[in-house]
Amino acid sequence: MEDEPTFDPDLIHAIFKNVWTRRAQERARNEAEDVIEGEAAAGPSKKNRSTSANANGLKLSCELLRLFVTEAIQRAATIADAEGSTKIEATHLERILPQLLLDF
Repeated sequence: MEDEPTFDPDLIHAIFKNVWTRRAQERARNEAEDVIEGEAAAGPSKKNRSTSANANGLKLSCELLRLFVTEAIQRAATIADAEGSTKIEATHLERILPQLLLDF
């Protein structure tokens, strides 16, 4: 399994950090709007903690993404082959994505 190509863990970590940062900023903006409107929370506010991922979590995320992309390509190739096409096109991916998302 080690020799199979996979996604770069540093890239996946950077993507996760980007999403976490955006969500934290959005959450802070929403909390600021609540305070301005006089709707302060009844309980203590949440601490703003830095979100992180450990190495095993990143490896697992990379493997899950690899499997997801591989399965998507295989399903789209099956549809393309059934239509007599030798290339996978966007329409083939569009046709398999709903079921693929339900399966994963």
